[in-house]
Amino acid sequence: MLAIGAYEKCKQYLKLQSTESEEVREIFPCISISRQSGAGSYQVAQNLLDLLQQNTKQPENPWTYFNKELISQVLEDFKLPKNFSAYFVEDKYSHISDAVNELLGVKPSEWTIVHKTTEIILRLSRFGKTIIVGRGSVVINAKLPNCFQIRLVASIESRIKHIQEVFKLSKPKALEYITKEETSRKRYLKSHFFKDADDPSLYHLILNTSKLTYQETAEIVYNLVRKRFPQCFNE
Repeated sequence: MLAIGAYEKCKQYLKLQSTESEEVREIFPCISISRQSGAGSYQVAQNLLDLLQQNTKQPENPWTYFNKELISQVLEDFKLPKNFSAYFVEDKYSHISDAVNELLGVKPSEWTIVHKTTEIILRLSRFGKTIIVGRGSVVINAKLPNCFQIRLVASIESRIKHIQEVFKLSKPKALEYITKEETSRKRYLKSHFFKDADDPSLYHLILNTSKLTYQETAEIVYNLVRKRFPQCFNE
């Protein structure tokens, strides 16, 4: 579960970035993480945040983590309808049902959600000093020179164990959770961005967290980012 203050950090980040001048803003890296369900993206991201923040220049402008829940809250702060969050899932809707519901005012258009989400992810990516998990971010910011695309994978055994520990589920329930999440995520990426999450060419790095600890995984990503953007880090 996310810390209670996670969104407060996101709000502070957005407020700080919105007050900086585009002309004087230094370009910092952004890291997008695609993950298999249960591969430990949250744990890796937290370790990575610590490494980045401890060694970055301009520490008063902190590195910030965004996942689908936090981006959903950002959408609401952009003065979009409150019921956006209720439909903010990595899944595909019926296009006919979607059009009818929009006309009736029941819920926002699927494509409106995707468009706004994409817009926000691009803004966060351009700002830099962000770790963005999911929401197609590895595709959305693929052409931005300051962005790194990372894929986290793991054996099904270790993913089941991780989900059991995090959510206190039985083994069958954990497997059911993983299967559902994986299906939804792949469908979301294929439906909206015409990409396959398992395509290795989408990523700078693919890391196996059943072979590496979460800390080791974070250190590998950190070292890559630091090597590519040495000017952004302390010596």
